[in-house]
Amino acid sequence: MSYLDDILKSRRDTRHFTTDEVPDKVIEKALQAGHWAPSVGLTDATRYYIIKSPEVKNAVKNLFLDYNTKAAELTDNPEQKEHYKSLKLEAIEEAPIGLIIAYDRSVLNQFTIGTVGSNEAVKFSSVCAAQNIWLSLTEQGFGMGWVSILNYYEFKKILDLPDNIEPLGYFCIGKPATNYDNQPMLQQLNWKQKSEAPICTEIKNIVESCVSDLPLKSPNKFEFKNDFATLLQEKIDSKTKPIGALGTLETLAFQMATVFESLNPKIINPNIVVFAADHGIANHGVSAYPQDVTRQMVANFLEGGAAINVFCNQHNITLSIVDAGVNYDFPTNANLINAKIAKGTQSFLHIPAMSETELQLCFEKGKSIIEDIAKTSCNCIGFGEMGIGNTSTASVLMSILTDIPIGECVGKGTGVENEKLLQKQNILKNAINNYSGPAELQQQLAYFGGFEIIQIASGMLTAFDNKMLILVDGFICSVAFLIASKINPQIIKNAVFCHCSAEKAHQKLLDYLNAKPVLHLDLRLGEGTGCAIAFPILKSAEAFLNDMASFESAGVSKK
Repeated sequence: MSYLDDILKSRRDTRHFTTDEVPDKVIEKALQAGHWAPSVGLTDATRYYIIKSPEVKNAVKNLFLDYNTKAAELTDNPEQKEHYKSLKLEAIEEAPIGLIIAYDRSVLNQFTIGTVGSNEAVKFSSVCAAQNIWLSLTEQGFGMGWVSILNYYEFKKILDLPDNIEPLGYFCIGKPATNYDNQPMLQQLNWKQKSEAPICTEIKNIVESCVSDLPLKSPNKFEFKNDFATLLQEKIDSKTKPIGALGTLETLAFQMATVFESLNPKIINPNIVVFAADHGIANHGVSAYPQDVTRQMVANFLEGGAAINVFCNQHNITLSIVDAGVNYDFPTNANLINAKIAKGTQSFLHIPAMSETELQLCFEKGKSIIEDIAKTSCNCIGFGEMGIGNTSTASVLMSILTDIPIGECVGKGTGVENEKLLQKQNILKNAINNYSGPAELQQQLAYFGGFEIIQIASGMLTAFDNKMLILVDGFICSVAFLIASKINPQIIKNAVFCHCSAEKAHQKLLDYLNAKPVLHLDLRLGEGTGCAIAFPILKSAEAFLNDMASFESAGVSKK
């Protein structure tokens, strides 16, 4: 066995350290090894931060303890939970030196060779640097431990790291206190045994990709049944009230009965579907939050802690979560609909957000998801979204599909203001100016679209085909509806616009669609929350139409 093989085999994720100091020359040599690592497109995007301060270490340790407690709750097996709690998973305060290895996503502001397939290539370069540092420290007789159980948003916040800096994790460096009997620590402590050999499979065949054509042609016009409409209006007007006295409730009742084709409409198995995805344009600082918040919020949905969970539970609405393209690999056993197209779109500042094949896949997956829900007899479906950067995507789509100037389509999103808002407007204006493709819907959607927005548009079209009531949430979902209406204008008859959000452009878009929102509550959260909050009003419309006495049945005289 060569000396290099010995180093590779002995490299360990170190959790126990002696109190020995780490000489400066050891760190310098290790960082130089990291710098020698391959860097996609020669971006040189890896950044390092050294931590020796006890105060800083203590703050990071507290972040770890908070998330470690959550990690322990992920298992329902009491024995496994206690075993997990007994493990030594970090040495943040004990290790002489802390090291943050991060990457600078602002390098993506310029065209970068090697990142067109995936923006994560920049992150992978930094992982290569981390491995080089690990091997260098091992060769010098020192060790390193990777701490990844952290809330990265809070981690960046307490350390005052710039928005564009994304940490891989916190690394503990020092002299190993044990060699773990030449085994990984978790193997030595019987958490799990490492396999004897690598898992490798040879692929000998390819599978032909078969993607159906986009539904970009409008179907024949809907023929309204005048006799049914007359009977329905007579039923509404015959209730014990002045004509029109229930205002919007009467409009909703008429719409609901028309969609369900019943004089006694009943909402069955209501479902709100939240589609989540990441956006390449987020790499340019258009959001107040880092991209990782998309992943964190999806985890929050799955844990039942988000606003949409609370409101769905309140009103007995089924909640479905869709991974349409989050920049993260969720566990395969997560209660999640996997419709991932890719780990986020590309940045449409320079290149198309997605290929036309990916666009077609979005339409297919959106359709399939709603068809499956329709099989549960659901006839009322709400649409929500989550994705850092998606207000930017929605603003551009609104502008190019309505011819409203981009400046009137851009708002705060997650909370950008002042100079950041002006920067956001300029970036999106430049993106539109950089577009030289045809003014055709398919090409425009591929160039500027978001995976979740296109899947929602497809889902809305499918809900219409299945005679479902379509609940439209805020600005982003209204843009998805705009796309759907360009394909099938008849979809408006099934749509309930649940609220007008506080996002600047939403009212303009509703005016363009000739849509009247049910609520005005200054909401701008997304997630489908507007749908859930408006749902009781729909139930009231249903109740009065079905249960309220008529003048005749109550023996009340009409005027």
